[in-house]
Amino acid sequence: MDLTQYWQEEYINSHIIPWSTNVLSALLIFWLGRWIAKRLTRWVSGRLEKSSMERTLIAFVENILYATLLVIIIIAALNQLGVDTTSLLAVFAAASLAIGLALKDSLSNFASGVMLILFRPFKQGDFIEAGGTAGVAETINIFNTIMRTGDNCEVIVPNSQIYSGTIINYSARETRRIDLVFGIGYDDDIRQAKRLFEEVIKAEPRILPEPEATIAVAELADNSVNFVIRPWVKSADYWAVRFALLEALKLRCDEEGISIPYPQRDVHIYNHGQAITD
Repeated sequence: MDLTQYWQEEYINSHIIPWSTNVLSALLIFWLGRWIAKRLTRWVSGRLEKSSMERTLIAFVENILYATLLVIIIIAALNQLGVDTTSLLAVFAAASLAIGLALKDSLSNFASGVMLILFRPFKQGDFIEAGGTAGVAETINIFNTIMRTGDNCEVIVPNSQIYSGTIINYSARETRRIDLVFGIGYDDDIRQAKRLFEEVIKAEPRILPEPEATIAVAELADNSVNFVIRPWVKSADYWAVRFALLEALKLRCDEEGISIPYPQRDVHIYNHGQAITD
């Protein structure tokens, strides 16, 4: 064996074969790791679906889990090839920090969206007041919530504004109480008025018998004797019953001669030292 052939064999044994082995090992790590990542992601997704988690959040968890596993697999494959992954990780961490600072508001909306989906202070179809908007929650996304107002406008509210503020869910309970303040004149008979109010309440079939409606004198105001009328209804009937009650109370008061006062002012005009009163 001549010297040239010896060095060729030596180069193959010391460089080509180990490098080829490392390449094949890296490809095997990448292929097998990706296969395991897909199977693991599907398994986690199936477990989350059985727990009745929102589909939007499940899809997000799938993507994050698969991306994280894929990054680990790529780093392991590069490490097998002899690439220094320490500097690569440092660059990746710096890039992640820069992206995080640039997307601070978006990440805040995302975190709020995850919390809304996890803790469910409201669900799709609920009538809520949140983020400065009142309406029906139609779609709860990761970054925002789409709401439909009473006049059929679509409002897109960032999730951070919703989760960081007060959320009023009008649909959370099956029943609601209607709070009305109804004033009568000081010259009217409060016993007659209370009896009239009770008849109006009993005549409305959508008012629930339990809890019993409250009808009581609440205030002796400047211009009227104010009653509180507080019946209970199903949440879906709230506005319809409220409007119907106001109309029925006004009509019955007119029929019975009970006055509904409005603010008045006495004006005194002085002329030549004598008072003329209007």
